[in-house]
Amino acid sequence: MELLFLGTGAGIPAKTRNVTSIALKLLEERNAVWLFDCGEATQHQILYTSLKPKKIEKIFISHLHGDHIYGLPGLISSRAFQGGESQLSIYGPAGIEAFVRTSLLVSGTKLSYPLEIIEIEEGTVFEDDQFKVITKKVSHGMESYGFRVEEKDLPGALQVEELMKKGVQPGPIYQRLKNGETIKTETGELINGKDFMGLEKKGRVIAYSGDTRLCDCLVDLAKQADVLIHEATFGKEEDDLAYLYFHSTTEQAAATAKKANVNMLILTHISARYQGDKKKRELESEAKKIFPHTFVASDFDVYPVTRNKE
Repeated sequence: MELLFLGTGAGIPAKTRNVTSIALKLLEERNAVWLFDCGEATQHQILYTSLKPKKIEKIFISHLHGDHIYGLPGLISSRAFQGGESQLSIYGPAGIEAFVRTSLLVSGTKLSYPLEIIEIEEGTVFEDDQFKVITKKVSHGMESYGFRVEEKDLPGALQVEELMKKGVQPGPIYQRLKNGETIKTETGELINGKDFMGLEKKGRVIAYSGDTRLCDCLVDLAKQADVLIHEATFGKEEDDLAYLYFHSTTEQAAATAKKANVNMLILTHISARYQGDKKKRELESEAKKIFPHTFVASDFDVYPVTRNKE
């Protein structure tokens, strides 16, 4: 599981930051990629990575401001030309279907794959045997959502050495034991597979703020997350501007991470006024004074999401 930042800027493209899009690479888990927001030129950013558009399975849209959705028509269209055949599902606030369908209709775009569009409300918007995605409304100038991605816990490893001590040799019987079945050994002893499983592997959790003012709802959404991706459009001195434009500062994002007790905070959606490495380090330093394990993302940064919370 990896996070790939395709765009980390706010509002309009800048020389060093494109507008918002984040890829959650789940290649080992489900041979798929999920996108969170899809700003203008997201497909151009993808060209500089190893990401394959046909692997994109789901796109989650936080809100309908242009810097989060203008990349959708182009990416959806190009995916059809690049071997995309599997269903693509788009999740977003009311209005996302009209935007996408109208764009495709007016441009005469024909897709080679099924397109599913789900207009979301608060609560669980997706769940299968691997993952669960939960949304909460955040505080922005229009209907806007944050997302929480929960990986389901994985069963522990089969304790092979202990089984071999019991005379149970490797083979198809091991799969039965992994499934929790009870088997009988050659000596007549009953072996319950559940007694020979290691500790469960705790599922990973990622929270994404979308665009938002400081709000308690994000503390709930991000509680105990392995990674919180939070917008930080402004530096600490611009809290009045942040409030006026329904955005957050570095310090406000860090305070949310601290209250939520997350493992890592990644700041994104950085205003174009903060250009260059020096400004990036300043923003990072502001947040680290409140929450030390903070990083400011740049375009094309990759962050592995590990299970080891330490």
